Amino acid sequence: MNDNNIKYIHTNIIADNWKKLAEFYCEVFNCEPVLPERDLSGEWIDKLTEIDGVRVTGIHLRLPGSEEGPTLEIFEYEPENKNQRTQSINCKGFTHIAFHVDSVEEVLENLLEHGGSQIGEIVKKDYDGTGLLTVVYAKDPEGNFVEIQNWSRQ
Repeated sequence: MNDNNIKYIHTNIIADNWKKLAEFYCEVFNCEPVLPERDLSGEWIDKLTEIDGVRVTGIHLRLPGSEEGPTLEIFEYEPENKNQRTQSINCKGFTHIAFHVDSVEEVLENLLEHGGSQIGEIVKKDYDGTGLLTVVYAKDPEGNFVEIQNWSRQ
């Protein structure tokens, strides 16, 4: 057992356009900006990233239902890495962020209206003793996976 006091603080998405992607998460999932915006450069971040002359810009977003909790960090790098990873829902490593919502259908419609896309179908699954799960996978406008779900107790 580790005696360190450990606290989860954020999940990071590297974006093509951090402002547009942050706006998407605010409009679709009610995230809120946590100021200040970040504009990071200098020797310290070159050493941290091992990228000479790097500039990192972006923002942290407060996740809904989390006043003091972890944030979603959306950053953009200059220079950017032109190597794009192949994305599929079953890739190893971190793959998606999930949101619990009142209406999966309404949030999915809003996501689609803001440039996202749907993967598969909306599924309803009754879990004995747990409740009814309504869930769908989707992508934000930059192709990052998002799970939209609702648990209703029966």
